[in-house]
Amino acid sequence: MVAFSIGFGWVPASAQIDLSGSWAPRMHEDWFERGPGRDFVDYTGLPLTDEARAKALTWLPTVYAMQERQCLQLSPYVTAFEPQGMRIWSEMEDGRVVAWKVGGTPEHAPFTIWMDGRPEPSPNEPYSFAAFSTGVWEGDTLTVTTTHLKGGTLRRAIGTPSSDLATITAHFTRHDDLLTVTTIEEDPIYLAEPWIVSRTWQLDPRGGGGVNPCFPKTEIPRLEDSGIVPHYLPGQNPDADFMAKTYNIPQEAVLGYPETLYPEYRKKLKDTYKAPLQCGRYCCGWLGFQGGPDSAPGLSCIVGGTGKLSIPPPPADKPKPTR
Repeated sequence: MVAFSIGFGWVPASAQIDLSGSWAPRMHEDWFERGPGRDFVDYTGLPLTDEARAKALTWLPTVYAMQERQCLQLSPYVTAFEPQGMRIWSEMEDGRVVAWKVGGTPEHAPFTIWMDGRPEPSPNEPYSFAAFSTGVWEGDTLTVTTTHLKGGTLRRAIGTPSSDLATITAHFTRHDDLLTVTTIEEDPIYLAEPWIVSRTWQLDPRGGGGVNPCFPKTEIPRLEDSGIVPHYLPGQNPDADFMAKTYNIPQEAVLGYPETLYPEYRKKLKDTYKAPLQCGRYCCGWLGFQGGPDSAPGLSCIVGGTGKLSIPPPPADKPKPTR
């Protein structure tokens, strides 16, 4: 970074922020998404088109047992839905950053954010799992435009699709040891309106290294050399009404209609929605995800329909945690 002197001080010539380092996910609010994962037909928070909804409802999770799909990668920004951390580093020429590199995971390829002003490739250029990204600084925020995305899924493990016509605008903003990445995805095929996601990571000096390799292997013998592609036929997905039955959530909200994304939708449900009387799964949120009360001291969870705070008893072979 070039600098010049004024009086007795040094002033940077630009406002670029150093994004390099290992970043660990902070999952206190989105642990369900990034940890155990959503229910198979949970499209809440997605502005899906009718085409996307129809395709998602044919998806069967055992499709990932097919050898040719076990190591198939997703969008570079699927990291927002993973439990893994993120590593970022710079590439420099003549003392200036020409690119930022964002490391990969088994689910997404490493990708490059070019900072040298190079033009976007032709639409006829090959599309890769790393896509094509360019970045510019807007104050202390790095704004990234990503094109040439391969078709994939919007979220992991629920089959909601994205097309190769999708584009993503991402904003990387660092606040001391916290990094917030906000993405805005637009897709003329599968999204009825822009889809916005914001996630936060924390700088981790002990962060991990490279990507674990993926080795495809037959997991379900009947799929080997059979030509079978696991799927549901239209109208035959047994999980289509799971969310409605389990949580009393209206089916239109479950299936990702754009109207349901907005706060005004709550007013529509005010006189009809009734919360379940008792929680039956993932009742302790982040606390339960971590493995029990002794792993997150000071936290409590709400169970049942009483609204009372309660903490599950510790296992018999462990001492009661001190609070």
